[in-house]
Amino acid sequence: MDTDSLNAFVEAALLTSRGPVSIVGLTEAIGDAEVGEELVVEVLECLQELWRRQERGIRLETVAGGWRCVTPPNLDDALRAFHGLVAKQRLSQAGLEVLAIVGYRQPVTLPEINFVRGANSTGVVKTLLDRGLIRIAGRKKVVGKPFLYRTTKEFLVHFGLDTIEELPDPEKMVIDEVPEAN
Repeated sequence: MDTDSLNAFVEAALLTSRGPVSIVGLTEAIGDAEVGEELVVEVLECLQELWRRQERGIRLETVAGGWRCVTPPNLDDALRAFHGLVAKQRLSQAGLEVLAIVGYRQPVTLPEINFVRGANSTGVVKTLLDRGLIRIAGRKKVVGKPFLYRTTKEFLVHFGLDTIEELPDPEKMVIDEVPEAN
């Protein structure tokens, strides 16, 4: 496959994909023994740099172990108006709390989530399961065999993370309060 065709295919694949595209997936779809993963990565990085340098309505980012096209944040309001989207679907404070607990302690059970939050989280967990942000990852081998919960690829996409290890370190997020001098 020549360079122009390869570039065109990678662009088309990214623009028509519903989610992040893996390098392996692109390489396999190309089906040319001369086009390896290194070349596909090179094409992706060139596209990313080209779109970053110019004032473009599309950007390329790595997320959830793959690459995807996104729009710049400064176009969000105009695009929502264009597509007739009234309100963003936001997560509640309880939803964010449960996601943080699951993200940092996974796999985790509902009783453990409830203990950390100090509140019943059954409804919140169900909502997060329905939205595909968390999933059932088995059962804990204790009395009652409660479900274990983990985050999903959709969680990574939603928060723009490539891997779960990219979550910020909670210790670094705590701001020490300095007592005021009298």
